[in-house]
Amino acid sequence: MIRTILIDDEPLARDVVKHYLSDYPEIEVVAECCDGFEGLKAITLHKPDLIFLDIQMPKISGFEMLELVEEKPAVIFTTAFDEYAIKAFEVNAVDYLLKPIDKSRFDAAIKRLPAKLSQADNNDAILSAAALTPAQNSRVVVKKDGVIKIIPIAEINYLEADDDYVKLSTVEGNYYKNKTMAFFEQTLDAGQFIRIHRSYIINLAQVTKIELKEKDSYVVLLKSDIWLPVSKTGYVKLKAALGL
Repeated sequence: MIRTILIDDEPLARDVVKHYLSDYPEIEVVAECCDGFEGLKAITLHKPDLIFLDIQMPKISGFEMLELVEEKPAVIFTTAFDEYAIKAFEVNAVDYLLKPIDKSRFDAAIKRLPAKLSQADNNDAILSAAALTPAQNSRVVVKKDGVIKIIPIAEINYLEADDDYVKLSTVEGNYYKNKTMAFFEQTLDAGQFIRIHRSYIINLAQVTKIELKEKDSYVVLLKSDIWLPVSKTGYVKLKAALGL
């Protein structure tokens, strides 16, 4: 049996998928969820082989939910996204069902499922493509001590490389995201966040002072009373961003 979970805030969309799945007795629906919070809990509990995942949902998006899943199942997206997103999914070998879901397209996705199941852990490219969507650029969703936290981008003081993670420093504390510094450098607003060092990206709104520490070596002081090193390249970018 292939255990699956339906995650979609539209009951009708879930009903359509369930109806189509009635032709596939080898696929068992073990849970239905109406948002990403419920979806994450259900995936943790049931450990499904496959999920049907909506992208645009209340609270957190399907992409944001998927980022928080530690053992990722195979994913078939159910989406109303436009063509540019769909093409990104195709390039990254992700299947999708465009709403309203067509039965023949659904059957084609199921036929491709065995290959998808063997690639279930290869979802990094999906999430990289997902980061290009507007909602992903205004906030970061993290999980700390089992609690999901939505952090508005403006509340991040700075980001710091920390082994395989990036530490997000905020007024409320530090949070960790399993991403790279290069990922955040590419996706954050370049007019708001500047990479000043290989290990640091800062929020320009937090800068209070730049000082010369020693010859050709600078440091920057943030409003949170934190001093951070600035590389030569970072200093050039920082001066340009501040209009100095």
